[in-house]
Amino acid sequence: MGSRDEIAGTTGVTHFIEHLLFKGSSRYTAEETAQIFDSLGGELNAASSREYVVVYGRFIDEQLRTAMDVLVDMLLTPTFTDLDREREVVLEEIAMYEDSPHELIHDVLTEAMFGDHPLAHPVLGSRATIADMPEDEIRSYHRRHFRFSDMVVAAAGNVDHEELAALLLAEHGTPDSAGLQPGTVAARIEPRQAFVEKETEQMHVCLGGEGLPRNDERRFVLSVLDSLLGGSLSSRLLQEVREKRGLVYSIYSFSNMFRETGLCGVYFGCRPDRVGQVMETVTRELELIGRLPVPFDELHRAKEHLKGRIILGLESTSSRMSRLGQAVLTGAEILSLDQLADRIDRVTADDVQSLAQALFAPEKMSVVGVGSDRSVFDAAVPAGRAPAVIRLEQAAS
Repeated sequence: MGSRDEIAGTTGVTHFIEHLLFKGSSRYTAEETAQIFDSLGGELNAASSREYVVVYGRFIDEQLRTAMDVLVDMLLTPTFTDLDREREVVLEEIAMYEDSPHELIHDVLTEAMFGDHPLAHPVLGSRATIADMPEDEIRSYHRRHFRFSDMVVAAAGNVDHEELAALLLAEHGTPDSAGLQPGTVAARIEPRQAFVEKETEQMHVCLGGEGLPRNDERRFVLSVLDSLLGGSLSSRLLQEVREKRGLVYSIYSFSNMFRETGLCGVYFGCRPDRVGQVMETVTRELELIGRLPVPFDELHRAKEHLKGRIILGLESTSSRMSRLGQAVLTGAEILSLDQLADRIDRVTADDVQSLAQALFAPEKMSVVGVGSDRSVFDAAVPAGRAPAVIRLEQAAS
């Protein structure tokens, strides 16, 4: 469950509830929760996304029972204490996000591409929805979506699976199968153009296109393609746009995978007088990677970079926990390190070229911008894209 499960008028409720989980539960006040985790020498945090919300803790192994008791109580029986005070905290978070155009632009791109699709819902919601959201609606949403039967528990470190399962089942019983079933909605994606006017020193630009659903077999090809294009120090975009031409400080490619579709693209930020040059260079690199096979050495380097990142990530128990939890929650394969390496090694230059043609062809990509001078943006973006209707409050600021 995440922002995609929200309906009109309640956008941001999942993230709001994430905040309220820390304000006390049926057996622990907010202060007691903080004191318990401090006494465990541990960490406690949470995060929300378009498809799920997660609460996670890090603590020494002998404190498993105490920590799990607090975590589960937070999720299942929050008291929603200090709701209106926390509402103001979330409104401040939205204001902070609006002042970060390099982050805001990703919501602009998502809304431009997905339109009325649930994936277009901003995770934080809007000032209007958060300010007006009544308590009974928040409680009702929590009852429907925060059920023990809908939750996944993942752990990594010095922990025994059977012990953890027995601990949870002894307290809450065997989960029933009547939980909410995630649905899918077909997304109609076509090239669109949007611009949000804000007083900024830089012009922030994203090019985005339809990506892959998370269980698509080509996801390993996409990972290699992303590393080649803009996901590493030696990637083409970083080298051509920043290192050789000095046109930007930040430029990268990205990909997000959801149940039924995905989103991939390129971000850059630069001074307004350089937008045309950067767009021209980025477009040329996107066309090139789809037109010519990637040389062997470059492909090998991208694969090794990707495998190295995976191996280094697995040195962290937090990363292992997140990887396992997301896989179980989303129904993805749980692959061993050897299996992951094998899938990456099997990617060929033809695979990369074919996927680049499908996903990163410039004429298929939406283009959105955030900045103070729309005329500069319009002059740099090729014509032919339909204007997107942007409902984000930021569009009027």
